[in-house]
Amino acid sequence: MTRFRPGIAPTLVVLLLLPLLVFLGFWQLSRAEQKRVLLTNYAERQVAAPVTVGQLLSLDAPAFRRVQLRGHFDGQHSLLLDNRVRNGEVGVELLQPFQDQASGQWLLLNRGWLPWPSRRTPPQFSTPEQILDLQAWVYESPGAPFQLHADPQGAPWPRLVTALMPDKLWAELGREGFADELRIAPGPAAYVADWPLVSTGMGPEKHTAYAVQWFALALALLGLYLYLGWHTAQEKRHGNGHQSA
Repeated sequence: MTRFRPGIAPTLVVLLLLPLLVFLGFWQLSRAEQKRVLLTNYAERQVAAPVTVGQLLSLDAPAFRRVQLRGHFDGQHSLLLDNRVRNGEVGVELLQPFQDQASGQWLLLNRGWLPWPSRRTPPQFSTPEQILDLQAWVYESPGAPFQLHADPQGAPWPRLVTALMPDKLWAELGREGFADELRIAPGPAAYVADWPLVSTGMGPEKHTAYAVQWFALALALLGLYLYLGWHTAQEKRHGNGHQSA
């Protein structure tokens, strides 16, 4: 029988890379399942009747719940969430504190996307001053926001930010506020409110495709390792036989 002789270096490479490739494949499958659950929850809760803010505060899992609001905006403390892209155009999302009249609760309401074609001039927006009846839904980020540098504290208003931290905003303003962002439904107080639920197009099917790629790489690596081991063993056997002759 031909002995299997892959060599020390290829064996070390396979021992290092093969578990990593398999892990990445299963990780992508788990991400795909998370996205499927997220999309299912979103679809179910978007067709459910909206809840009041008082009801919202008592829910254990508020993500994607539609909420009926009646109250007013605080236009003095606006946040501009930077690096938001729509149809290839760069802009910001406008978020403002909104006080619900019935409960007195403060919420951070995202009014939608605004274009920002030139950094030399600030984005233009207006804030309704009257009492408004609005609908919105609770958005929970699937992960912690990534920041190279933390946003500066105490910057002037309207404040340009790269990530939303509602709890820090409420602490700065000295208010009791809801911990998650609410995204406004299209209407008179909304700007561009075509909310992409799954960011950067990474739906379940794309995660599954990435998983297949990782598993294929793992299989190719294993196949190459087996071929190299047997091929090296054959060369040594033939070489030894030739020397004996």
